Amino acid sequence: MSSFDIGDVYIGTSGWSYPDWQQHFYTGIARKNWLKFYAEHFSAVEINGTFYRLQSPDTFKKWFDETPAAFRFALKANRYLTHNKKLLDPKPSVLIEKNHAKVLGDKLAVVLWQLPGQLKKDPARLERFIDALQQWPEVRHSIEFRHLSWFDDQTADCLAQAEIAVCLSDAKTWPMWDRISSNLVYIRLHGHTQTYVSSYSNSELSYWAERIARWTNQGKKVHIYFDNTAECAAPFNALDLQAMLKNL
Repeated sequence: MSSFDIGDVYIGTSGWSYPDWQQHFYTGIARKNWLKFYAEHFSAVEINGTFYRLQSPDTFKKWFDETPAAFRFALKANRYLTHNKKLLDPKPSVLIEKNHAKVLGDKLAVVLWQLPGQLKKDPARLERFIDALQQWPEVRHSIEFRHLSWFDDQTADCLAQAEIAVCLSDAKTWPMWDRISSNLVYIRLHGHTQTYVSSYSNSELSYWAERIARWTNQGKKVHIYFDNTAECAAPFNALDLQAMLKNL
């Protein structure tokens, strides 16, 4: 396999502030320094808490200041638009997200929009949502579909026209749409055998490493975040994947 630039790959975890990580990953590190410590090991993080509540611009500014210039954030959009409103009337909610996060500047690389598992395919609703995302052209966008009805060429073509990435979402409890729709590849690894819990084996990580290397050789940017956070597998899986990629 030809060599590739690992600088085109952003590897991290979904969130970083988990109390039970203290005795495993953050040993001896004061909690106020966790993000700084995390950023010494990884090039990016997916902000997960924003899905449950909007963060203040002051909080985003603090995170910006605590991370290196080359560090990148992926922002998981708040569930109000995706889960409460089911993507209806999207423009005001998209602008609220944008205005809150704008202090992250060029460190904000991607916004992830996770759709609820019960939301079935609705092409018109998706097109209106994609139109609303045009208000936020400064970042890339990825959509995590969890209902099988979306997994078709019509949806993929709609995303491709807007350069929006399908989120490749590996979990035990919902299906993964293994489809590339843009020059951004966005991957969430939630735990293949037990969602949010199970660690990925060396063979499973090797499978993803080989695919990532192939995508970067094709000129794609790759973001991959481990969401198997419940028992602290995520940071160690991320470290192992980084090591594999550096050795390819």
